[in-house]
Amino acid sequence: MKRFVTVGLGAVLLAPLLALAQPYPNKPIRLLIPYGAGGTTDIMARALQEPLYKALGQPVVVENKAGASGVLAAREVARAKPDGYTLFFVNNGNVAVTPFVVKDAGYDAKDFAPVALVSSAPLFVVTNADMRVADFKGFIDQVKKQGQPITYASAGVGSFGHLSTELLAKTTGIKAIHVPYRGQAATTNALVAGEVKLLVTTASSAMNEFISAGRLKLLGVTSPEPSPLAPGAPTIGSFVPGYEAESWFAILTTAGTPPEIVNRLNTVINEILSSPDLQQRFRGFGVRVQTATPQRLGEMINKEIARWSVIVRENNIQAE
Repeated sequence: MKRFVTVGLGAVLLAPLLALAQPYPNKPIRLLIPYGAGGTTDIMARALQEPLYKALGQPVVVENKAGASGVLAAREVARAKPDGYTLFFVNNGNVAVTPFVVKDAGYDAKDFAPVALVSSAPLFVVTNADMRVADFKGFIDQVKKQGQPITYASAGVGSFGHLSTELLAKTTGIKAIHVPYRGQAATTNALVAGEVKLLVTTASSAMNEFISAGRLKLLGVTSPEPSPLAPGAPTIGSFVPGYEAESWFAILTTAGTPPEIVNRLNTVINEILSSPDLQQRFRGFGVRVQTATPQRLGEMINKEIARWSVIVRENNIQAE
């Protein structure tokens, strides 16, 4: 009887050690999206689901947790157990802008561990065809000659387009009046209708159709290099040296997650993203695949915070 008790007690004491020794992952992984279904972030995440399952041997469950400018999802990941089973699919605005423009956001970049960069996309700088300008320089010259502030649209107060346009106004020396709308589609329609004269935003199929039809004029892209997503379009940086405002998407997890788990996820995700077929699919989403180490992604986040926190502070931008 004593021998039985001893063996049973040993098994009980050994169980936690065996659990710790199990290789990662040994259960399903959650991937939280801070937006509703159907958006760019969501469709990219779902495109990665099956390849991640094949590579890791465990299901990856995509969960849409929209609301409060992405704050709800961010808080949940920030407070999760740091074991690599709760991931967060973000854009740079979620970690470098939202904590500064949303009062009592309840999180900041230090609450997350960078895992993997996934993709990037330039913003399109677009004006109404009625402006009748040949390029971005002509646009700025005309605005300055008019001597009146120009109106510009964004998808909302504190949106990436809002901050990017404020940075553009600052670097070019023009005066601009912000007109917020509800979502990207509304901003495009407003520009076409002439309600505003400038829009800085990610591309959409509707916008591309208006550009092709000559109703909108693409003045340039905000990426540091010309973008394959807009063949022939110049960079705004070629007119305004140093200007760039690229949107990127990445996967983070909870701060304190063991480095070996972070590194394994990074290796797996980078390998998946090397697939030509997947890269072609992503181009169809309006983004291009881009990868980085966790360390490089962390540097990118810090750079974005340094840039956008200044714009938020100087313009006293607070989400409604």
